[in-house]
Amino acid sequence: MAKDDIPRLSLLDRPEKLEDLLKQDRDDDCLSCRIVGGGAFLGLAGYSYLSGQQQLQAQKAAILASKSRFGIRSRSAAITGLSLGLAYLGLYRLFK
Repeated sequence: MAKDDIPRLSLLDRPEKLEDLLKQDRDDDCLSCRIVGGGAFLGLAGYSYLSGQQQLQAQKAAILASKSRFGIRSRSAAITGLSLGLAYLGLYRLFK
């Protein structure tokens, strides 16, 4: 091992810049990886919204009879929020 290959201690002591690390990391994703990953998140968002709303309507009578403080509107908002979060992650993954 040559002496030129060993970095100086002062170089190792400093943290790397975040911008440089993000630029290096950006090149790791191929187009097909982004399409599959983004599609998976978008599909999960659609599935969670549709199946969540369907199950909510199926259990509507039981929810109303339980007199829970979390009614239909709050549960529907939670399902919608979860689905929007997953859709955002899908779009972020596609266009990152």
